[in-house]
Amino acid sequence: MKKQQLSTEQKRLETDIWIIALVTLGVFIFYATMGKQLMDFIKDDSISIVLRLLLNAAVQYGIAGLGITIVCILRKEKFVHFGLTRKNSFKAIIGTIVCFIPSVCYIFLSGQFKGYKPFSILVTDDVLASGIPFSIMGMALIILVWGFFEGFNYVVICEKINRRYPPKNQWIDYGAIACAIICILFHPFSISFWGIIEIITTFIAIYGMLIVRKKTENAWGCVFAFCFIWNAI
Repeated sequence: MKKQQLSTEQKRLETDIWIIALVTLGVFIFYATMGKQLMDFIKDDSISIVLRLLLNAAVQYGIAGLGITIVCILRKEKFVHFGLTRKNSFKAIIGTIVCFIPSVCYIFLSGQFKGYKPFSILVTDDVLASGIPFSIMGMALIILVWGFFEGFNYVVICEKINRRYPPKNQWIDYGAIACAIICILFHPFSISFWGIIEIITTFIAIYGMLIVRKKTENAWGCVFAFCFIWNAI
């Protein structure tokens, strides 16, 4: 049996997926290898908050953002082509919030809720205390990296996978499944009772928000989720 020949578009999409995967894995492996040293540096109050934030942002962007940026520049694709439009933005945001309800309930029921703090990362308090103008620039960087790119990264990856491997069922989305699994694997998890609940609710949240993105053709719901839900509670 002859091996099916890939079209030029399919080859291009496979290359795009490999670029994103290799860049992401490369930075993640670096983080996994140097994690303790990086965390010690980022948490060290005696070091300038500028350096600590830049290092933290560089690693985060390398894992979620750099790969898709390289691909979009290489292919001359604008971010707006992936759903960053005004049309259906409200529907996308509401639909995404609904998908995150099980995850939010898990956080409350497991006793992990410590208050609602949008854009909350390790150094947010230090950035806010640094004074103007760096506090403004620092928060803008946090919003861009941990808000925009962390959410939008899944949008681009999902679409690239679905273009290469078109789903045959409207509710079984290969790109969304892959992104949900990636999200689970790239964050700490356990196989305890609450750990399993977290895995299930995380899958529902990520898979659901990407289905909402596909149905509404709007990506702002994904960005909203990481700005005001994922990195806020």
